[in-house]
Amino acid sequence: MSVISRIVEKLKKYPELDYVQEESSISVTPSGGFSVWLTENDNNITVGFNGWHEEFTEQEGAFDCFAFGLSSECRLKVYSRGTTEYKWVVQALKEKEWYDDSETGLLFFPFWRKKQITYLQNGVIGN
Repeated sequence: MSVISRIVEKLKKYPELDYVQEESSISVTPSGGFSVWLTENDNNITVGFNGWHEEFTEQEGAFDCFAFGLSSECRLKVYSRGTTEYKWVVQALKEKEWYDDSETGLLFFPFWRKKQITYLQNGVIGN
């Protein structure tokens, strides 16, 4: 069973969630949160939250990461300058504190514009 098929099966428990499935990708964007997406190619799986992404070679790690993005234990710290998002930091909740876990950023962005930080969280899957 492909990782996308496993995700579709799991999403049946959450009928309030709309998702878009294509042959080699799936994405979910909960209301008020951030997009969680996955693409599957040959021996490579990419999971992303908005602009952040991570590569996986094993289905289990990709599946767990996708589920983590929908959980209340995950949030996304988004940096922007003007209207351009340029850095995404995945944070994990441990012992009631948020810790930076992983980040992805753009090399070129309008650095002269005012910096803003926004926190997004899905919280579809509870503790």
